[in-house]
Amino acid sequence: MFKRQTNKNVSKFLLISAQDIHWSRQQILALASQVSVMVISIIIFTTMLLNLGERRLQEDWADKRYSELQTVGTLASDKVNFLKFRTQAFAKAELMNQYLKNPSEQQKQKLVNNWSGLLNHIPELLGLTLFDPQGNKRIASTDAFDNVPLPDVVLNGDKTMGGNDVFSSQIKFVPINGKLIPFVYQLAWIENPDQSIRGYLVTYNSIIEVLQSIKPAFFNHNTPLLLLGEQGKLYSGAGQQNPLKKMPNTLGDSLQQSYPSLWQQMANTNFGQYHNDVGTFVFLKIELAAHDTLIREYFLLSYIRHEDIAARFEQWRYILIFFGTLIGLLATGLLFTRHRFQLERTANANSINLSSNLFNVHQSCLLVNNSGRIIKANQKAAETLSLEIDELLERRLQRILQLEDHTYQTLVQSMNDNKRWTETISFNDQPCTINLCVQPGKTNLTSESYWVVTFENITELSAVKQQAYSYRLLSESDVATALTDVNGELIKFNHKFKKLLDVEDNSNASIVELLGEEVTQQWADISSRLSLQGKWKGQIIANTGTRFANSLKASIQAEHSIDGDIEYLVITLQVLKQQTSIKQLPSQQSPLSSMVLPLSELEVHFSTLTEPNREQTCLMIMDINPEGLISHISDIDHLEKRQKDIEIQLLIDLPTGYQIAHWRLGSLVILLPLSDSIQAHKYAMSTMDRLEQNDLNEGINIGIAGYPEQQSFEGYLANAEVALKRAKQTGDQNICQAFTRKV
Repeated sequence: MFKRQTNKNVSKFLLISAQDIHWSRQQILALASQVSVMVISIIIFTTMLLNLGERRLQEDWADKRYSELQTVGTLASDKVNFLKFRTQAFAKAELMNQYLKNPSEQQKQKLVNNWSGLLNHIPELLGLTLFDPQGNKRIASTDAFDNVPLPDVVLNGDKTMGGNDVFSSQIKFVPINGKLIPFVYQLAWIENPDQSIRGYLVTYNSIIEVLQSIKPAFFNHNTPLLLLGEQGKLYSGAGQQNPLKKMPNTLGDSLQQSYPSLWQQMANTNFGQYHNDVGTFVFLKIELAAHDTLIREYFLLSYIRHEDIAARFEQWRYILIFFGTLIGLLATGLLFTRHRFQLERTANANSINLSSNLFNVHQSCLLVNNSGRIIKANQKAAETLSLEIDELLERRLQRILQLEDHTYQTLVQSMNDNKRWTETISFNDQPCTINLCVQPGKTNLTSESYWVVTFENITELSAVKQQAYSYRLLSESDVATALTDVNGELIKFNHKFKKLLDVEDNSNASIVELLGEEVTQQWADISSRLSLQGKWKGQIIANTGTRFANSLKASIQAEHSIDGDIEYLVITLQVLKQQTSIKQLPSQQSPLSSMVLPLSELEVHFSTLTEPNREQTCLMIMDINPEGLISHISDIDHLEKRQKDIEIQLLIDLPTGYQIAHWRLGSLVILLPLSDSIQAHKYAMSTMDRLEQNDLNEGINIGIAGYPEQQSFEGYLANAEVALKRAKQTGDQNICQAFTRKV
C-alpha cells in the first residue's frame, strides 16, 4: 500500500520547475492573436447588427410613412371633393336664391351674416365671393382675394362647364394679415331655370388647414409633412423644427433648387424612398381637384433624421453592446481556459512521464522508506551495486551501501531535519566509489515520508583525478612546457615555463606575444608548417624586447582532433647557454625569418594572405644557371654548390618578411611583400650588385611579376616565368618585369 502511494505522490509533486505551467511567448502570442481576432469579429458583428437594426428601423418607418402618405393623399382628395360639394351647397342655399331674386340690402346683410358664421365654424374656409354673370364682384366676405382673377373658363364664356360643375383652381398664395397663405378656390355656376347664368359663387379654402385636419390622426406632431407642387414649390409644411439641410422651410421655396437630386428622383417616379447620410425621405404623388382637361398633381413628402432613428434605437444599442461585451468576456475566458487546460494537461503529462521514468534514467536511483528499507530501485542502481533488483528490495540501505553506524545516523538525522545529505563512499569488497545524495520526500499523509537516494559511480573519475595528479607531478620537469589552443593562447603550463616567461598562474596570454616580435611576424609561416608537417623546431633569438635573456630552442608539436584538425599545440622551450657566433655555418646563423622554404610551403604561406595583402606583393624568379653549366651530368654538383652560395648571400641581407623558396635546380623564387614594380626592380638591381661583388653574378636572370588582379599562386608563378623568359632574351640587362600593377 505504501509503495503505490509513493509512486502516485512522486507523480504529483513537482520535482523541477519545468513541470509547472509555463506560458511561453508563442502561447501568449497565440492567445493574444485569438482574443484580438475574436474582439475584432465581435466589434464588426455588433456594428453590423447596429447598422442593420437602424436600417431596419428606417425601412419600417419609411413603410409606415408611405402607408400614411397614401391615406393622407386619399383623404386630401376626398376633402377637396367634399369642398366642391360644399361650394355647390353654398351656391344653392336658400339665402343665396333669395338674394338673387331680391337683391335688397336686407337680403345682402342676411347673406353676409350667414357667411360670417360659416367662416367662424369652418377652419379651412378663408372666404366667399359672389360675382355677377359679367364677372364683377357683388358680395365678398373679405377683401384679401380682390386681386385673384376668375378662371379663363368664366371669362372666355366656356360653355363646357355649368350646372352642377365646380371648378377647382391650382394652389395659390395670398397674404392675409401679413402671412402668406396657400389656398385653392372653387367656383360654382348659379343658373336660371333656362340655364342662363345668374352669377358665380367662389369659395377660398386653406390647404394648410385641410392637411392639418388630416395629419394629427396619422402623423406624429414632430414629423414633417410637406406638400410640394410640380415645380417643387412648397405649399405646406413650413416652420419645421430643426429642418434638414437643403429642405425648404418657407412657403414658396423650391425643392428643385435646394435639393435637385431628391427632386429629380421624385419627378421621375410617382412614389418611393430616398436615403442619404443624414435622413430618409418618403414621397407620394397625389391628384387634387382634377379637371377634365387638366390634371393637377402634387407631392406629399415626409422625412426623418437618422439621428432620431438612432435615438429610438439607443436602448437596443446599449443592449447589443452589453451582450457583445459579455460574449467577448466569455469568449476570452473560454480561450484562456482552453489554453490553460492544454498547458495543465501538458504539464501533468510531463510530470507523470518524469515520475514514471525516474527509475529508467542513467542515474542510479533508490526509493527508501523512513525506516531505511529500499522499496524501489532502478536498473542502473542494481548494475552499479552489482546486484539484481529483486535482491535490493526490502533490504536496509545501511547494509547495501556498507555505511558505518555514525555515518548512517548522520543521514537519518538529516532526513528528520528535512535536509539534503551527500557523501562519497568507497566499497571495501570491490573497487567502486560512488557519490551519494539523499533527500527527503513527503506523501499526502503527514505521517509517511520517503527518501530519494541517487548516486553516481565515480570510480573512473577518481582514477582519472589520481592519474591527472600523477601527470601534473611528472610535468614539473626542468623543461619549460605549455599547452595552447590552435591560435596559441595558453591553456596549461608548468612551473618552469611560468618562471622562464614570467607569466601568472591563470594567464591565458598568447604564446606568440610572449616569444617576441620575431615569432609574431613568422607565426603564419609556423602555422602553415604545423598544418603540413605536424611539428616545427627552431631557434628564437633573444633581444631587448623579449622576456628571456638567452636564446631559446623551441619545439612545437600539433595535436589533432578526430576530424583531423589541429586542436592543441604542445610547446617546449630550452635555453641555449651561449649566443651562437655569427661566423658559424650559414645554416646556423640564419635567423628564424630567413629560412629557405620548399615551394609548397611558400604557396601555403601565400594562401594565408588576405586579398589586400596579396595585391601589395611581387613575385621574383631568379635563374642562377649559366648557359651550358650543366651540359654534363657531373656538373650538377657544381650547380648545387653555386646555388648554395647564392642562397647564403641572399639570406644575409634578406629584408624582413621576404620569403625565399626552392623551385627547381638552378632557380629560386622570392616573395616580396609590400612592394611595387619600382621597389622590386631596385631590390633586383641591388641583389645583382651584391652578387657581382662576390663574383656570383654570371649567367643570372631575374623575372619579376606583379599581382594586378585576383589569381592563383600557379598563375602568379607563370607570369613571373614569362618575365624570366623575356629577361633571357634581352641579353644585356638580364632583369625583366611583366604583369606589373599600376603604382
